[in-house]
This record gives sequence, C-alpha cells and structure tokens, in this order.
Amino acid sequence: MSSQNQILVTGCAGFIGYHLTKRLLHQGYSVIGIDNLTPYYDVLLKKGRLKQLLPHENFTYQQISIEDGGKINKIFSESKFMSVVHLAAQPGVLYSFENPQAYIDTNITGFLNILEACRNHQSEQLIYASSSFVYGANTEMPFSEKHQVDHPLNLYGMTKKSNELMAYTYTSQFGTPTIGLRFFTVYGPWGRPDMVLFLFTKSILSGKTIKVYNHGNMKRDFIYVDDIIEGIVRLIEKNNMKTQDKISTKLHSNAKVLPYKIYNIGNQNPIDLMEFIEVLEKKLGIQANKELLPMRSGDLSETYADVDRLIKDVGYKPKTTIEEGISRFVDWYLEYYEVKR
Repeated sequence: MSSQNQILVTGCAGFIGYHLTKRLLHQGYSVIGIDNLTPYYDVLLKKGRLKQLLPHENFTYQQISIEDGGKINKIFSESKFMSVVHLAAQPGVLYSFENPQAYIDTNITGFLNILEACRNHQSEQLIYASSSFVYGANTEMPFSEKHQVDHPLNLYGMTKKSNELMAYTYTSQFGTPTIGLRFFTVYGPWGRPDMVLFLFTKSILSGKTIKVYNHGNMKRDFIYVDDIIEGIVRLIEKNNMKTQDKISTKLHSNAKVLPYKIYNIGNQNPIDLMEFIEVLEKKLGIQANKELLPMRSGDLSETYADVDRLIKDVGYKPKTTIEEGISRFVDWYLEYYEVKR
C-alpha cells in the first residue's frame, strides 16, 4: 500500500492519540491506529473515544500492545506509512512508584520495538512523545531544548529521557528520521481521569475536597489539546529535515547533519495553579474545598516551555486561552457523564 496518505498512530484510544487521529481523518488521511486498552484508567473512556473514530471509513483499529514486537513488525510489513506517530506509553508519575516494571516494559521495550520496525521498514518519519518531566531538577526557566536533562526526578521522566537517547542512537546509526516532542501539561475534552483538571472537576462537582500540593505554589504550562494537535500535524505535513540538529564534533570526527529533532510543545505561558482553580470554580459556579498539602515526591513545582524552536520551524503558536480551554472541558464533562445541575 502507498505511504502517500497513510499514518500509523500508536495509543489511538488515548487522550492525545484520539484527538490526533480525529484531526488526521478530518483532513483526509488514512489512519491505522493501535492501542491495547490498558486498564491504567477507565477503559470505558478509551472505548468511548474509539467509538467516535471507528465509523470513519479511513480508520483501521487493531488492539495490540507495543511490547509485542512480532505484531508491531507485522503491521509495518503489511503497510507503508508516510509518518509514524508514537503516543502509546505508560503515563503518570505516582504509578511509577507502585509499578516501575510497567514503565520499562511499555516505555522502553515498547519504544524499542517501534524503533526497530521503523528501521527495518525504512519509515519516512517517526514522531514520538517525550515529556516536560525530562527536565527534572533543572531550575533554569523557561525550559529550553538546549538545557541539560540529566537529572529526572521520577521513573516516568527517566523513561522519556531514555526514549530521546534511543531515538538519537537509531538516527545516528541507522539514519531513522525521528522527532521527539516534549509535551507539557495537556488538557481538554476526553482528557485523562488522573490529570488535574479532570480530578478537580470531578471532586468539585461531587462536593469533595481537592488536594492542592506545594500549598498551591505551583505553576504549569497548560496547553490545550487542539494546540498540541496543530503542532503535530504541522510537523507531519512538513515532513522534512531541513532544520536538523548537528552531531557535536566532540562525539564524531566528522560533524554530520542528522534527521533528528527535539521540540518543546507547550503554551509558553505558565499559569499559577490557584489561578487555574479559580477559572474552573467560575465556570462551574462552585467554590472548591481545598486541602493544601506539601510537595509530592518526584513532582515539579513549575513548568515553563520555550517553544521558539517549534515556532521557527513550523509557525506553531498556541491560541486557546485557559478560560476557553477549561470551559470546553467542563462542557464536555457535563455532557459525557450526564451531570445534572
């Protein structure tokens, strides 16, 4: 099959994967989506996302784990892709303390299987999800792709840093074109139940206390999901490597230009957590009961994305305000869960 219009999306039933697949189908692409529907959070929500995608004639879904290298290779053997967008992962920080093996299996072994398939089948472009958590103990703001990311504060961040190193090695050794995206705090309709906006909305509506860590002294570079998707789609459509990073001559005697890139993808406008809560309270018309708690182990007190590289390369510019984004999420939440007000 021709690769001209076909894209593979791993994690297609996930939050970002669903929105990306929906956008690509709307733009006329053919999408093969894979997801193993892991029960890390509500599987019914994942199936709800899939239900929105399955009626589309250009969407094909297979329930596959990326840890299964044989099945991954089979998909690549049967189809040729213009782009592979790898979003499947074991997410979350707290869960990594309980089940570290899941992060190694999915985020390391699973990613290796994707890299091997891209290498063996000469994929034209691999875009994969990294995370702002790679910045770890770095305190220099805003976070820039030029900063050192050698001190992750949790296992999840470590696996994402490892993904970037693995991608670099495959690009360097085998010429596999790779683009890593360091996602910041993504939110919006169909979001993950373990993320702050979902948790706060659910608790406030049910009259429960919300847990506010670091006594509310937190800042997050919140980025609305549609703005994230716009950045990914622009990279897919560009699909060239005219702005590659150079290998340091300290590593190689002859400096080369590689089809390897790392981008921050955030809003470049950090918001105080307490301000975020106030916007949510206003939309819901309910005052939240707050429990102020110390900082959680492995968490970051502030995230702030420098997205100048992405602006320069593809003209990326987030446009959704926090008020608009929260309003759209709440409207979706009330409708999806049939909340009576």
